Formats: sequence, C-alpha cells, structure tokens
Amino acid sequence: MNILDTFQSRYLFEDMTSPELAKAFDQPQVVYAGFDPTNDSLQAGNFVTIMALAHLQRAGHKVIALVGGATGLIGDPSGRSKERNLLTAEQVERNLEGIKENLSRFLDFNPNATNPAILVNNYDWFKNITFLDLLRDVGPYFRMGVMLSKDSVKKRLEADDGMSFTEFCYQILQGYDFLHLYKTYGCTVQIGGSDQWGNITAGTELVRRVLSKEVFGMTFPLVCDSTGKKFGKSEGNAIFLSAKKTSVYDFYQFFLRTMDADVIRYLKIFTFLPMERIAELEQSVATAPEKREAQTVLAEELTRCVHGEAGLAIARKATDVLFGGSIDGLSADQLEQIFASVASATLPRADVVGQPLLDVLAAAKMFASKGEARRLVQQGGLSLNSVKVSAADAVFQATDLIEGRLAVLRSGKKNYFVLKVQ
Repeated sequence: MNILDTFQSRYLFEDMTSPELAKAFDQPQVVYAGFDPTNDSLQAGNFVTIMALAHLQRAGHKVIALVGGATGLIGDPSGRSKERNLLTAEQVERNLEGIKENLSRFLDFNPNATNPAILVNNYDWFKNITFLDLLRDVGPYFRMGVMLSKDSVKKRLEADDGMSFTEFCYQILQGYDFLHLYKTYGCTVQIGGSDQWGNITAGTELVRRVLSKEVFGMTFPLVCDSTGKKFGKSEGNAIFLSAKKTSVYDFYQFFLRTMDADVIRYLKIFTFLPMERIAELEQSVATAPEKREAQTVLAEELTRCVHGEAGLAIARKATDVLFGGSIDGLSADQLEQIFASVASATLPRADVVGQPLLDVLAAAKMFASKGEARRLVQQGGLSLNSVKVSAADAVFQATDLIEGRLAVLRSGKKNYFVLKVQ
C-alpha cells in the first residue's frame, strides 16, 4: 500500500504541494517533520506528527525528526494570536533532551537498524550563519508579496498586537531547514499540521529557486474532538508524554474518557491497530457502547506505547485503587505516581509518628478541624492505607507509613489524601 493510502484511510492527510508526491512515495523517500522545543516534553497534540513519521519509517522511508533548537529561539507564529515568549538557549537545550527521550519511544534511532531514524537540531547549522549571510545568500529568494500572503502572517497582522519582524522571519528559517536537509540528507518531503502549510511551501519554493529541484510538502488535519475542542487538552491543561508532567493515571484516563463520536477516529489516527480490528471496535461502539471497549483499547494502546507495560500496569492498578480497590502490594513510588493529582501534605516525622491520628489529620489540613475528622471516623468513613479506621483515639504508628515515608487516606468513597513525612 502506498503510504498516502495509509494516511488517507487514517485521517492523516489533508493536502500536498503536488500530486506527483503520490508517485514519489512509490519509492523510498527522505521525510522530515519539525518539533518546537517550547517544553521539555512533547504533548498529545504532537501525536499526529509522531504517528505520521512512525508510519513512514515502518513503510521503509527514511525519517528525520528535526528539533528546532534555533527556530525555537524565535517562535513559530502559526496558529497563534500572540507572540510566544522567547526562550533562552539554556531552556531550549534542556527541552531538547526531553523531546529526544519522547521521540525514542515511537521512532527507531538505533544506527544498526535497517532503516534508522535521524534526529537533528537546526541550531547546529544556524549557529554559524551570520545575519548578513542570511540576507545575502537566502533573502533574495523570498518575495515580500508571497511572504505577506501566508495565512500565518495575515492573521497575525490583523491581530491587535500585530506581528514582529522576528516572527515574520520564521518562515525564512524553516524554509532554509528544508534546503539544508535536502543538501545534507537528500530530504525530499516535509510533513506537518495544516497550520504549517505556509512554512512548508516556503521550503519547497526555496529548494526550487536555489537548486531547481522539486521537493514536496504534505499536511495532515489538526485534530479536534466532536465538540470542536483542540485535541490534547484536558480541562485547560495539556496532556504531556512525560509522567513527571502528566501522571500515567491521568494520561490513561484522558483517553478512556474519549467520547463515542471520537473514539474510532482516534484509534485510526493514534494507533497501529489493523483496520479490521478497528472495524470490530466500531461495531462494539454501535451495539454495546456501555462497555466502552473501544475507549479501553485506545487508552491501553497509547499508554503502553508511551509508558510501556509497566506504566500501563500502574494505570490499571491506579484505576482500580481510585475506585475503591486495595493499595496492597504497591510501592511508595508507585503510590506517588497513582496519587500525583490528589491533595497531599508533608509533615515532620516527629509530628506524625506516635501522635493522635486526628491531630495529624488536622495538622495536615485534610480536615478543617479534629471534630470533623472525629465525626467521619465514628461514621465509618475514614480509611488509612485501605483499612477502615475504627477508633477516634487511634495513634499514628510508624508501621502506618509505607516504606517509612507516606500514607494514603480516604474519606468517603473517592476522596483521597496523601500524607508524606520528612
């Protein structure tokens, strides 16, 4: 199957710069996509680009993941109504390390592999180019009329704050990336979201003008849910691929909560499941939506891909625990991951061990007062490490601390609180 057929069947295709790209993909091509180093972890919103590269690599094409160490210092105006806060070189370098780790979960960078992916940083070639070099050697190939006609430019010029010269030059830098990658690696295709069309065509035009060679661009749709909300956001917060920023449990639950109207589309875009299996899941959504089989498969596939089998096991156990299951057998580290998003407090050991439990809970501010805590105990509604607290005069023992450093409390059925000692 031509890779374009795969993209079209999985909602990974929107437009291309030339119909000749379909023929070009009959042979192995070198394809690149860029990632902005604005954070030390990629987000769920990057999944479309990552999956497109992964499909290309699996189909035998050479893929290049470009991390914009240089362009990240400028900021891409595409799809934004305000100018980005400029990053320092130190911030960009720190973010690069996190992005490398994220991408390695999806792409095979092993140099001994049959078709290894390549990771490049455009700062490596821009750092030696002076402003005069850029104006003299690259500037003449860009026409002002064309640059001003780009959607990313027009929208910003209409905004209240307008557009800075810094952002206006972004398309020149990205265009030069394509020229450099063509010369260095024989790169012939750039892919990106539909909001990148202007930057991608800046590159294809630059290669054509400088080298009289045809290269191609391809875009895929920006993914939104059935309500029009941009994919990858949860209650205003981005869903990160790093467990330090988004817990494994929250990551798993984000996909588990996918609406019926979106889940089959997401399975096609974000997983490698065969289309036949996805068709079976689509039937399940139609005939037994209450089972949420498709959502469970989506959450498990993506959690396994991003966090491995160990991460998926934690997510499953966390789901069980947070809905009333026992915490037996879980380590302190696992419990911290599971309960990363719940209320917590840290107290000195001397203020915990050997002290009346109600005093400890009041000091930790789990309850507004000891009286409130006492009433809950008397009603049988307080648990310590999954064991119901039966006596209001109970004393907090050293054995109540898991690995000597934390305890998990629950009031009612689902209100958790983590107490840590130092």
